[in-house]
Amino acid sequence: MTQTTIPFLTGRFDDALAYASRLHRDQQRKGAAIPYISHLLAVAVIALENGADEDQAIAALLHDAVEDQGGLPQLEAIRARFGDDVAQIVADCTESNQDPKPDWKPRKEAYVASLAHKSARSLAVSLADKTHNASAINADLRQHGSEVWERFTGRRDGTLWYYRALADAFACHAPGAAADRFRREVAELDELAERY
Repeated sequence: MTQTTIPFLTGRFDDALAYASRLHRDQQRKGAAIPYISHLLAVAVIALENGADEDQAIAALLHDAVEDQGGLPQLEAIRARFGDDVAQIVADCTESNQDPKPDWKPRKEAYVASLAHKSARSLAVSLADKTHNASAINADLRQHGSEVWERFTGRRDGTLWYYRALADAFACHAPGAAADRFRREVAELDELAERY
Protein backbone atom coordinates (compact mmCIF):
# COMPACT_ATOMS: atom_id res chain seq x y z
CA MET A 1 0.00 0.00 0.00
CA THR A 2 1.42 3.37 -1.05
CA GLN A 3 1.32 6.13 1.50
CA THR A 4 0.62 9.67 0.32
CA THR A 5 2.68 12.53 1.71
CA ILE A 6 0.45 15.11 3.37
CA PRO A 7 1.31 18.75 2.59
CA PHE A 8 2.76 20.48 5.63
CA LEU A 9 1.34 23.93 6.32
CA THR A 10 3.36 26.35 8.41
CA GLY A 11 2.95 29.84 9.81
CA ARG A 12 3.46 31.16 6.25
CA PHE A 13 0.03 29.77 5.35
CA ASP A 14 -1.48 31.38 8.46
CA ASP A 15 0.13 34.69 7.47
CA ALA A 16 -1.24 34.37 3.91
CA LEU A 17 -4.72 33.62 5.24
CA ALA A 18 -4.71 36.74 7.42
CA TYR A 19 -3.21 38.79 4.57
CA ALA A 20 -5.87 37.60 2.09
CA SER A 21 -8.60 38.32 4.62
CA ARG A 22 -7.37 41.89 5.10
CA LEU A 23 -6.98 42.50 1.35
CA HIS A 24 -10.45 41.26 0.43
CA ARG A 25 -12.33 42.25 3.59
CA ASP A 26 -14.68 44.65 1.82
CA GLN A 27 -15.40 42.41 -1.18
CA GLN A 28 -18.38 40.13 -1.73
CA ARG A 29 -18.92 37.30 -4.20
CA LYS A 30 -20.44 38.47 -7.50
CA GLY A 31 -24.17 39.00 -7.05
CA ALA A 32 -24.28 37.52 -3.55
CA ALA A 33 -24.03 38.72 0.03
CA ILE A 34 -21.18 36.27 0.70
CA PRO A 35 -17.79 37.49 1.95
CA TYR A 36 -15.18 37.08 -0.79
CA ILE A 37 -12.83 35.23 1.54
CA SER A 38 -15.17 32.23 1.20
CA HIS A 39 -14.02 31.86 -2.41
CA LEU A 40 -10.34 32.13 -1.50
CA LEU A 41 -10.74 29.52 1.24
CA ALA A 42 -12.60 27.19 -1.12
CA VAL A 43 -9.88 27.51 -3.78
CA ALA A 44 -7.20 26.70 -1.19
CA VAL A 45 -9.23 23.69 -0.03
CA ILE A 46 -9.68 22.37 -3.57
CA ALA A 47 -6.00 22.94 -4.34
CA LEU A 48 -4.99 21.03 -1.20
CA GLU A 49 -7.44 18.22 -1.98
CA ASN A 50 -5.80 18.01 -5.41
CA GLY A 51 -2.33 17.67 -3.85
CA ALA A 52 -1.06 21.25 -3.61
CA ASP A 53 1.97 22.09 -1.52
CA GLU A 54 2.16 25.09 0.80
CA ASP A 55 3.30 27.59 -1.83
CA GLN A 56 0.42 26.57 -4.09
CA ALA A 57 -2.05 26.78 -1.18
CA ILE A 58 -0.77 30.26 -0.35
CA ALA A 59 -1.08 31.28 -3.99
CA ALA A 60 -4.64 29.92 -3.97
CA LEU A 61 -5.47 32.30 -1.12
CA LEU A 62 -3.87 35.21 -2.98
CA HIS A 63 -4.78 34.37 -6.57
CA ASP A 64 -7.12 37.38 -6.97
CA ALA A 65 -5.03 39.90 -5.04
CA VAL A 66 -3.30 41.41 -8.07
CA GLU A 67 -6.44 41.64 -10.18
CA ASP A 68 -8.69 42.99 -7.43
CA GLN A 69 -6.41 44.61 -4.87
CA GLY A 70 -3.59 46.66 -6.29
CA GLY A 71 -2.16 45.44 -9.58
CA LEU A 72 1.58 45.01 -10.03
CA PRO A 73 2.53 46.76 -6.75
CA GLN A 74 0.46 44.09 -4.98
CA LEU A 75 2.31 41.36 -6.89
CA GLU A 76 5.62 42.78 -5.70
CA ALA A 77 4.32 42.92 -2.12
CA ILE A 78 3.35 39.24 -2.41
CA ARG A 79 6.79 38.41 -3.84
CA ALA A 80 8.55 40.19 -0.95
CA ARG A 81 6.36 38.52 1.65
CA PHE A 82 5.88 35.00 0.27
CA GLY A 83 8.61 34.48 -2.33
CA ASP A 84 9.09 34.08 -6.07
CA ASP A 85 7.22 30.77 -6.42
CA VAL A 86 4.02 32.11 -4.86
CA ALA A 87 4.29 35.36 -6.84
CA GLN A 88 4.73 33.49 -10.13
CA ILE A 89 1.67 31.32 -9.50
CA VAL A 90 -0.39 34.38 -8.56
CA ALA A 91 0.82 36.18 -11.70
CA ASP A 92 -0.12 33.14 -13.80
CA CYS A 93 -3.62 33.10 -12.30
CA THR A 94 -4.15 36.80 -12.99
CA GLU A 95 -6.19 37.58 -16.09
CA SER A 96 -5.31 41.26 -16.05
CA ASN A 97 -3.28 43.61 -13.88
CA GLN A 98 -4.61 46.67 -15.75
CA ASP A 99 -7.17 49.14 -14.45
CA PRO A 100 -9.54 49.36 -16.18
CA LYS A 101 -9.46 45.77 -17.34
CA PRO A 102 -9.39 45.04 -21.09
CA ASP A 103 -12.67 44.08 -22.75
CA TRP A 104 -14.16 40.83 -21.50
CA LYS A 105 -13.98 38.54 -24.57
CA PRO A 106 -10.38 39.33 -25.63
CA ARG A 107 -9.27 39.04 -21.99
CA LYS A 108 -10.89 35.63 -21.60
CA GLU A 109 -9.54 34.42 -24.96
CA ALA A 110 -6.04 35.53 -23.96
CA TYR A 111 -6.29 33.76 -20.60
CA VAL A 112 -7.44 30.49 -22.17
CA ALA A 113 -4.63 30.69 -24.75
CA SER A 114 -2.07 31.45 -22.02
CA LEU A 115 -2.77 28.16 -20.23
CA ALA A 116 -0.62 26.35 -22.81
CA HIS A 117 2.41 28.24 -21.45
CA LYS A 118 1.80 28.00 -17.70
CA SER A 119 3.64 25.68 -15.32
CA ALA A 120 1.89 22.62 -13.91
CA ARG A 121 2.06 24.30 -10.48
CA SER A 122 0.17 27.35 -11.73
CA LEU A 123 -2.34 25.29 -13.71
CA ALA A 124 -3.20 23.35 -10.54
CA VAL A 125 -4.14 26.57 -8.71
CA SER A 126 -6.02 27.95 -11.71
CA LEU A 127 -7.94 24.67 -11.94
CA ALA A 128 -8.91 24.94 -8.26
CA ASP A 129 -10.12 28.52 -8.84
CA LYS A 130 -12.17 27.69 -11.92
CA THR A 131 -13.57 24.55 -10.27
CA HIS A 132 -14.92 26.57 -7.36
CA ASN A 133 -16.28 29.26 -9.69
CA ALA A 134 -18.15 26.68 -11.80
CA SER A 135 -19.46 24.93 -8.69
CA ALA A 136 -20.71 28.26 -7.29
CA ILE A 137 -22.46 29.13 -10.56
CA ASN A 138 -24.13 25.72 -10.54
CA ALA A 139 -25.33 26.19 -6.97
CA ASP A 140 -26.62 29.68 -7.76
CA LEU A 141 -28.46 28.47 -10.87
CA ARG A 142 -30.22 25.80 -8.81
CA GLN A 143 -31.20 28.39 -6.20
CA HIS A 144 -31.91 31.50 -8.28
CA GLY A 145 -32.50 30.32 -11.84
CA SER A 146 -31.73 32.28 -14.99
CA GLU A 147 -31.29 35.63 -13.20
CA VAL A 148 -27.78 34.38 -12.33
CA TRP A 149 -26.63 34.98 -15.92
CA GLU A 150 -27.18 38.74 -15.46
CA ARG A 151 -24.26 38.81 -12.99
CA PHE A 152 -21.76 37.96 -15.70
CA THR A 153 -20.38 40.25 -18.38
CA GLY A 154 -20.54 37.38 -20.86
CA ARG A 155 -24.11 36.58 -19.83
CA ARG A 156 -25.28 33.01 -20.51
CA ASP A 157 -23.66 32.28 -23.86
CA GLY A 158 -20.34 33.94 -23.11
CA THR A 159 -20.06 32.26 -19.72
CA LEU A 160 -20.79 28.85 -21.22
CA TRP A 161 -18.25 29.45 -23.99
CA TYR A 162 -15.59 30.45 -21.45
CA TYR A 163 -16.06 27.44 -19.17
CA ARG A 164 -16.14 25.01 -22.09
CA ALA A 165 -12.94 26.56 -23.48
CA LEU A 166 -11.29 26.29 -20.07
CA ALA A 167 -12.34 22.65 -19.72
CA ASP A 168 -10.81 21.84 -23.11
CA ALA A 169 -7.60 23.73 -22.30
CA PHE A 170 -7.15 22.10 -18.90
CA ALA A 171 -7.84 18.64 -20.36
CA CYS A 172 -5.06 19.30 -22.88
CA HIS A 173 -2.49 21.06 -20.66
CA ALA A 174 -3.21 19.62 -17.19
CA PRO A 175 -4.86 16.22 -17.71
CA GLY A 176 -5.78 14.20 -14.67
CA ALA A 177 -8.22 13.99 -11.79
CA ALA A 178 -8.40 17.76 -11.17
CA ALA A 179 -9.18 18.50 -14.82
CA ASP A 180 -11.76 15.69 -14.80
CA ARG A 181 -13.40 17.21 -11.71
CA PHE A 182 -13.58 20.58 -13.45
CA ARG A 183 -15.02 19.01 -16.61
CA ARG A 184 -17.80 17.42 -14.50
CA GLU A 185 -18.69 20.85 -13.09
CA VAL A 186 -18.77 22.29 -16.62
CA ALA A 187 -20.96 19.40 -17.80
CA GLU A 188 -23.37 20.18 -14.96
CA LEU A 189 -23.26 23.86 -15.93
CA ASP A 190 -24.28 22.88 -19.48
CA GLU A 191 -27.15 20.77 -18.13
CA LEU A 192 -28.38 23.53 -15.84
CA ALA A 193 -28.13 26.07 -18.67
CA GLU A 194 -30.66 24.00 -20.61
CA ARG A 195 -33.14 24.54 -17.76
CA TYR A 196 -32.29 28.13 -16.88
